[in-house]
Amino acid sequence: MQNTRLNTLIDRLVRQLTQWVQNPWRRTSLLIISLLSGNFLASAISTIAGQWANLDVTISLLMVAIVELISRLKYSNLGKSRSGNSGVSQRPLWISILNSLKLGLMYGFFLEAFKLGS
Repeated sequence: MQNTRLNTLIDRLVRQLTQWVQNPWRRTSLLIISLLSGNFLASAISTIAGQWANLDVTISLLMVAIVELISRLKYSNLGKSRSGNSGVSQRPLWISILNSLKLGLMYGFFLEAFKLGS
């Protein structure tokens, strides 16, 4: 790729963001925010699906497909990156954030099911 000003700016921003996320507390905070966002998203999706009574099965099928795709991405060899010193494989941050969002989504759906059951 050509070394344009826009390309240089984007490379610099990506490098700064990568360095910012290397801090374990920032990584953990991003994962917690993703978990809570998944819980909120589950509540919003179940409320919207409840209002559109004829789309319950379709939305449920879509949510199961999304959860299974995220699980496949998380537990397959596609998302592995090798860590330099220890040799321990670590997933990229975006895959961990997607998995955390999935966990919050599933927890939120179970919580909504318990609310409806009582």
